[in-house]
Amino acid sequence: MLPPDTGSRKDDHIRINLEEDVTFTTTTTGLEHYRFVHQALPGINLEAVDPSTTYLKHRLSLPLLISSMTGGTVRAGEINRILAEVAQEAGIGMGLGSTRAVLERPEVAWTFQVRKYAPDILLLANLGAVQLNYGYGLDDCRRLVDLTEANALYLHLNPLQEALQPEGDTRFDGLLPRIEAVCRGLCVPVVVREVGWGLSKRTVRQLIDAGVAALDVAGAGGTSWSQVEYYRQENAAGREIASSFREWGIPTAASLCSVREVDAEIPLVASGGLKTGIDIAKCIALGADVASLAGVMLRAAAKSPEALQERIHILRQQLVIAMFATGSTRLSDLRTAELISA
Repeated sequence: MLPPDTGSRKDDHIRINLEEDVTFTTTTTGLEHYRFVHQALPGINLEAVDPSTTYLKHRLSLPLLISSMTGGTVRAGEINRILAEVAQEAGIGMGLGSTRAVLERPEVAWTFQVRKYAPDILLLANLGAVQLNYGYGLDDCRRLVDLTEANALYLHLNPLQEALQPEGDTRFDGLLPRIEAVCRGLCVPVVVREVGWGLSKRTVRQLIDAGVAALDVAGAGGTSWSQVEYYRQENAAGREIASSFREWGIPTAASLCSVREVDAEIPLVASGGLKTGIDIAKCIALGADVASLAGVMLRAAAKSPEALQERIHILRQQLVIAMFATGSTRLSDLRTAELISA
């Protein structure tokens, strides 16, 4: 098993997300400020709507990834198995939780090794980018990709979360050249993502110059990870510090628009507080290529595989109907559908 602090942190995160209120209180994704212009004469048939797409050279039945969440403990391994099996059935992609645990304790590798349950899905391994400043490097990234049989690697950025963790890793100085080295040397695409506070224009420019293959904005408006860390604090001062950052971050919609203002072509994932297929549709219209959901997927998977299957079915139908009502047969049509300010 993992050392107590690491293993307990993994299960703490699952428990807190399932049992506590870890949402933003006033900050939203910003998606509610946009409305599609309804087309009473869509000019297409509902059954003709096709939400499939290609992302990182993988065909997806709809523009959806199960976001990186967990791994490293028995409970996390069980959840990852359910996520992978349902992703395979649904024809969508999946990100693994931070696979740093595999490097520290190889015996927990099985909790991330879901390829046998999902032989065909787009699967992304995951490492905190800051670990590149703590002795990990290109060879470790290669090892993670090999051990998980992943098609790509997420490097996640979470400076605020690390700053709020008593055990946090906060040496971010000089990190960008190390990210660039991984981008240049790894044989699979490197996708850089935030974990819930969004990507700014400055960060986007830096990452694109470093050679990232894709970006995931993971904006504010969904899970407030400062609030998650609030529930892990052992004293009143720590809780007060964590709670003061509950509303921190760049809303998902604003971060999406910022990325597209910097670069119109880089593959882009929308995540951070998305709950419905209409949210996914709005993100596509704002410039995303695919969307990634965490909270709704975790809560469904924690209930049963069937609950997760039903949730993905609902998301698909919401997206398809939104496409139909905007006259969009394909996602390329949805990208040009008219949005107005609400």
